Amino acid sequence: MRLRSMLTACTAGVVLSAAVTGCSSTSQSIAALPAGSSGSIRPSHARPALSYVTMYNFAFNSNVTAGVAKVGSTIYGTASSGGAFGKGFVYSVSASGTETVLHSFGSGSDGTTPYGGLIDVNGTLYGLTSGGGANGGGIVFSITTTGTEKDLHDFGSGSDGRGPQGAPLLNVGGTLYGVTIGGGSNQVGTVFSITTGGTEMVLHSFSGGSDGANPWNAGLVNVNGTLYGTTNDGGANNNGTVYSITKKGVENVLYSFGSAPDGVNPIGGLANINGTLYGTTQNGGASGLGTVYSVTTGGTETVLHSFSGGSDGASPIANLVNLNGKLYGTTTYGGAFGGGTIYSITTGGTEAVVYCFGLGTDGNVPDDPLLNVKGTLYGTASGGGSNSGGIVFWFRP
Repeated sequence: MRLRSMLTACTAGVVLSAAVTGCSSTSQSIAALPAGSSGSIRPSHARPALSYVTMYNFAFNSNVTAGVAKVGSTIYGTASSGGAFGKGFVYSVSASGTETVLHSFGSGSDGTTPYGGLIDVNGTLYGLTSGGGANGGGIVFSITTTGTEKDLHDFGSGSDGRGPQGAPLLNVGGTLYGVTIGGGSNQVGTVFSITTGGTEMVLHSFSGGSDGANPWNAGLVNVNGTLYGTTNDGGANNNGTVYSITKKGVENVLYSFGSAPDGVNPIGGLANINGTLYGTTQNGGASGLGTVYSVTTGGTETVLHSFSGGSDGASPIANLVNLNGKLYGTTTYGGAFGGGTIYSITTGGTEAVVYCFGLGTDGNVPDDPLLNVKGTLYGTASGGGSNSGGIVFWFRP
C-alpha cells in the first residue's frame, strides 16, 4: 500500500533528540482511570495536568488505521486487516474497555480493507472500504450499532470513483460527501455524494495537472454550504492543492503547494475555525518533515509551523481538531520516544508537544484524526500496545 510505504520512508529523517523538550520520562503523572474501566493507564509525559488512558489493545496485525466515532458511551471504529476473513472489521469498545467485533469484511462481494473512519448519522454508522465490492473498487456501507451491515454502493463502474483511501464521509443535511483516491473520468480521483439510501453521484473528477489529483485521506469540511478539501498530488507545482467545491460540483483550486519552506503533499483534510481553514502536509516545510498551515477561503496560505523531527514530531497526516479555539493533531513519528506525538497549536502558530507515544507498551504511529467529545480526545494508534496490534486511547488536555 502506497501510504504505508511513504510513511516508512519518512523514518530515515527522524532523529531522536538528546534534549527532550516536549515529553520527559522523568516527569510523569498518572491519569485517573474511569470507574469500571479495564483499560490500561499510561503515564502522561508533558505536563502534570494531562491524562491519557489506553482503552483497548488490539491483537497483532489488526492494522487499526482509522479514526473513531462515538455513540453514547461506546467507541466505534474499523481495522483494515484481521477479522474472520482477514480483510478488516468494524469494532466497538465500551467505556469499560470491552471490545466487540461487529462485522468482518471479505465475505462474497462485501467490501475489504476499511481504511476510513466511521461517522454517526442518527445512530447508524457509515463508512468506506478501499477494496472489495462488486467491482473491486471499494464500497460505501452502513452498519448499526448491533452489527447489521449493508452495502450501499459499489465503486469502480465506468467513470465512477475507485478506492476511497482513509477519508471519512461528511454529513451535510443528511447527504454524505466523500472522496476517492482513484477512478473518475481521468483515474486520479473524485468527489462524490451519496444519500443514506445509497444513491451516489460523482460531483467532480480530478484531472491531474493544475487541477490536483489523488485526494488521499482528505475528508471534506463544510463552510457555509461550500465544501473544502485537499489533494495529495497535482496543482501548479505537482505538490498538492487546497480546493473548494459546491454541492452541485463546481470545483475551484484555491492554493497549489510549492517548495520548501512551504509544505508539500497534504494527506489529511481541513479544520474550520471562524472561516479560516487549517491543515497539515506530510512533507515539506523548513526541515522536510511536514507542516501545519492555514489557508483562507480566498486562497491565502500561511505556514504556521514546520516540524523538525526529534522531540518535535514528524510527518503529520491526520486532520486537525478544534478544541476551544486551539487545534490538536498527531504526528506519526518523532517525539521523545520515537513513536509519534499529540501536539497542540494555536491559530497564531504556537506549537507544543503534549503527549509522546512509544514508551513501553504504549501505542505508536498515531496516523488518524482525533475525535473531540466534550473536551476529551479519542483516537487510535496503528502500532504498538501490549499485543503490537495498535490501540484505542483517550487523552484529556
